Amino acid sequence: QVQLLESGGGLVQPGGSLRLSCTFSGSIGSIHIMGWYHQPPGRQRNLVATITTVGVNSTGGIPNSVEGRFTISRDTAKNTMYLQMNSLKAEDTGVYYCNIKGPRGLDAWGQGTLVTVSS
Repeated sequence: QVQLLESGGGLVQPGGSLRLSCTFSGSIGSIHIMGWYHQPPGRQRNLVATITTVGVNSTGGIPNSVEGRFTISRDTAKNTMYLQMNSLKAEDTGVYYCNIKGPRGLDAWGQGTLVTVSS
C-alpha cells in the first residue's frame, strides 16, 4: 500500500516562497505519474504540476498558469517529491495535495498541507 505525507505548508506573505514536500512509502513501480494538486477554499481541486516517470526517465509538466513561479522535482533516494513555489499570490491559498498514479489502479493521495498567502 502506497502512503503519502505532505509537509511544508504555512502562512506566507504575497511575493514569498514555500517549498512543499511529499514523502511516500510503498512500491510505486517504474511507471507512474506524481503530481501536486491545489484546492482553493470552497473550490475544486486542480492539477498544479506533474512528473511522469517511465523507467529512469522523468518529465516535468507545469501548467501555464503557474509556469515560471512553481517548480516540481523529486529526490528518488529519499522517496520525496517537492513543489517549490515562488512569487506567491493570494490566489495560491488553499490545500495542496500530492498524488501518485500508476498501473493496476494505483491512485494514492496525501492528507494535504495548507498554504495561506496573506499579508
